[in-house]
Amino acid sequence: MNNVLNISCYKFITLDDLTARQTNYLEKAKELSLKGTILLSLEGINFFLAGSAKDINSFVNYLRTDPKLSDVRPKESWSEAQPFKKMLVKIKREIIRMNHPTIKPENARAPSVSARQLQAWLQAGKDDEGREVVTLDTRNDYEVLDGRFKDAIEYNIGHFGEFPEKAKQNIASLQNKTVVSYCTGGIRCEKAAIYLRELGLEHVYQLEGGILKYFEEVGSDHYEGNCFVFDDRRAVTANLKPANN
Repeated sequence: MNNVLNISCYKFITLDDLTARQTNYLEKAKELSLKGTILLSLEGINFFLAGSAKDINSFVNYLRTDPKLSDVRPKESWSEAQPFKKMLVKIKREIIRMNHPTIKPENARAPSVSARQLQAWLQAGKDDEGREVVTLDTRNDYEVLDGRFKDAIEYNIGHFGEFPEKAKQNIASLQNKTVVSYCTGGIRCEKAAIYLRELGLEHVYQLEGGILKYFEEVGSDHYEGNCFVFDDRRAVTANLKPANN
């Protein structure tokens, strides 16, 4: 029986008092018997948590009492067992490391495309203005092995910090196309889309909510395989269930 609620969420927002937040979030999560990881930095928050639905909802409501986090909307999936071994709250330089400090999603997000809009574009092979549509996988090479959008471009990177240089080297192949960057939950493709626009690409979008949101709203249409996740489930299917079940 799948009675463990798994959530993932991020928000780019300037946060202060990181040490106090670290202490408070860890105490609250342990009080509710949650496990997972919360990453904090000056640029925002990124978290992956699992527990009972009641306790998860209590923690999310606790976060929402902070005006800066009042609009967090986690993506949800279910599992039979707790996929995390510990409860960790870490302070990082970036909540997703890109090594490119000029990219600040809080200041200006790249335009996004919904799961259903991407589905329609992939079905047609072009966007609403007739441009060829390509998907760009911003994940690490080992994640791509579990599944990807059909015919997606991927740069065979070992970590996201390699993405800027790889993108710069391959920018010519993306000219005059509509590019939709995607990742697991949206955080990497958001930074990637901003960076690609800085490189001069005009028609770049991020997939809103990443693969997980696409699975939730569309399923596996135009997607091949599963989606790698960073917990003991290792990967989830298009119906958001552990792939090893």
